[in-house]
Amino acid sequence: MAAQPAPPVTQQVGRARGCGERPEPGELREASRCLVQDGDGRSIPFKALYGEQKAIVLFVRNFLCYTCKEYVEDLAKVPQSFLQEANVRLIVIGQSSYHHIKPFCNLTGYTHEMYVDPQREIYKTLGMKRGEGNNVSVRSPHVKSNALLGSIRSTWRAMTGPAFDFQGDPAQQGGALILGPALTGT
Repeated sequence: MAAQPAPPVTQQVGRARGCGERPEPGELREASRCLVQDGDGRSIPFKALYGEQKAIVLFVRNFLCYTCKEYVEDLAKVPQSFLQEANVRLIVIGQSSYHHIKPFCNLTGYTHEMYVDPQREIYKTLGMKRGEGNNVSVRSPHVKSNALLGSIRSTWRAMTGPAFDFQGDPAQQGGALILGPALTGT
């Protein structure tokens, strides 16, 4: 008998001052024209991810970030049947080379859609912050490691990976959007 999937975490974990603001229509229109790459390096417009169906789009900091890894591990537990029933896509976007998508999916068990914005054009256009300037201390139920252990594991993965790099800008912050056909910004 197959084990039941863990229930999804639905708790709001906090909001830093200035976060949670909707992108301006012009910003979203500009971002919609930016290209993302899939795990095979094929480029598609960002708008194609949500132009015909509602999508939950999560922008992660980088693929070595231990909090992002643990968050994506939790996202991997969302059954595809739940998404199909809700008629929604679950999409993670990173900001590294597309070469890192498949190894990160294998590491986290994530089987839903994943893309990259290697030049961080969408991140920049939508005003996602850079740096660690968050003074709010919030304990997320998605993050299981403490800062020291998480950082050591991330460094180890960087050193033992096939290409020693940060798999994205380590100072880039992420974000989340719910987008759909009526929210295309065009």
